[in-house]
Amino acid sequence: MKRILLIEDERSMARFIELELTHESFFVQSAPDGHSGLERALYEDWDVILLDLMLPGLDGLEVCRRIRAVKSTPIIMLTARDSINDRVFGLDSGADDYIPKPFAIEELLARMRVIFRRQEQRADGQRSLLAYHDLTVDLNSREVRKDGRLIELTKREFGLLVAFMQHPNRVLERETLLDKVWGFEAVVDTNVVDVYVRYLRNKLDDPGEPSYIQTQRGIGYVMRR
Repeated sequence: MKRILLIEDERSMARFIELELTHESFFVQSAPDGHSGLERALYEDWDVILLDLMLPGLDGLEVCRRIRAVKSTPIIMLTARDSINDRVFGLDSGADDYIPKPFAIEELLARMRVIFRRQEQRADGQRSLLAYHDLTVDLNSREVRKDGRLIELTKREFGLLVAFMQHPNRVLERETLLDKVWGFEAVVDTNVVDVYVRYLRNKLDDPGEPSYIQTQRGIGYVMRR
């Protein structure tokens, strides 16, 4: 469930938006002024902040600037002020979008969906590239590089390396690695994990340097340097 913070001092407007978004299965919390809204924005996690421009105590532009100084939470400004300058000031303060009042709830929902799609695309892009020290793995092209140099891996070696790089500094048991790389139904002994870890070490490690993959005796392995 997406978490929405609504910072709006007009009670009837806040109630309307809250009811509509709750009906659309969002979790919505409201703040009636700039100071309380800023505190909740900074100390809680939200998927989108809906921010009125004209607020008591601390105006929306200042709230937006202070949020943006420390967090990248998407912000949509809601305001009755609709001049070009007002829009420019709002966007320059760090807002992601700007909707003049009055507006149809369908438009607000559409703008929110655009932001959610951007977040998903950004997250997908980040997940497609794994990095650990000087190692990088591109999940789309299946390229593995060490300090920019291409390293050729077999399918199993690649799968094993991805498992480690998705969980750095976490000890993975042999059975866990077997399930992740070979599959739950694979009829192979856990010793095969030891064999492929050795293959990986031979291709990744430099002589005299600590291994990327360290043994946790009696448990499994961990990527740690």
